[in-house]
Amino acid sequence: MGLYVETRVRVDLETLWAYTQEPALHQRWDLRFTEIADLPRAEGEPRRFRYATRVLPFLAVAGTGVSAGERHRAGGDRVSALRFSSPHPLSLLAEGSGYWRYVPTADGVRFLTGYDYRPRWGRFGRAADRLAFRPLMGWATAWSFDRLRLWCERGITPARSRNRWLLELAGRLLLAAVPFVLTRLPLGPVSLAAVALTVPGLAAAVLLPPSSRVPAARRCPRTPPAIAREPRLLATLEQP
Repeated sequence: MGLYVETRVRVDLETLWAYTQEPALHQRWDLRFTEIADLPRAEGEPRRFRYATRVLPFLAVAGTGVSAGERHRAGGDRVSALRFSSPHPLSLLAEGSGYWRYVPTADGVRFLTGYDYRPRWGRFGRAADRLAFRPLMGWATAWSFDRLRLWCERGITPARSRNRWLLELAGRLLLAAVPFVLTRLPLGPVSLAAVALTVPGLAAAVLLPPSSRVPAARRCPRTPPAIAREPRLLATLEQP
């Protein structure tokens, strides 16, 4: 898989399964989606869903997907696989597939994902994906996983953790910007002090660890293990 993210959540397996499998709960913590809703299906068919991401106040990019899960596996873990596609011409993501794996541990669940997709727009799309979109998707997935962890472990709702993250981000930007603003003042003790504080201010803004109550992508490993295989369940799903 092209992208990989994992986290460890100190919660029981049933709770984590519900928070990630119920569309109404999933869309609250996952930054990549604005809306997720189940679609009608015949009995015995895989689960089908519609997803949308609002990129502007008046513009949402939508797609559909098909998924299936295995709740009772011999090793005690669970897995959910999906395939998805978007016909929207403004969606860089054309189609893809991925999985979620839930591995019980002594103090919770090791929750991980692997997924990949095919970009559209030809050579330009591949370049935009490699340079910007794929790194952004990796970051958004990791940030969302940590947001989910805070919700499960501490009861911090996704809306509240988002607001706390925005406040912390504003504080970091202010810490980096104030010395630059002060250097615009007429040369004097204040301006000279600002020059001396510019580099430390930038370093502090970047290197200060995030609050334990604020989601942070850096907490989630993004390097897959040496042996990482797609679940066989994924091969049973057709493209939506």
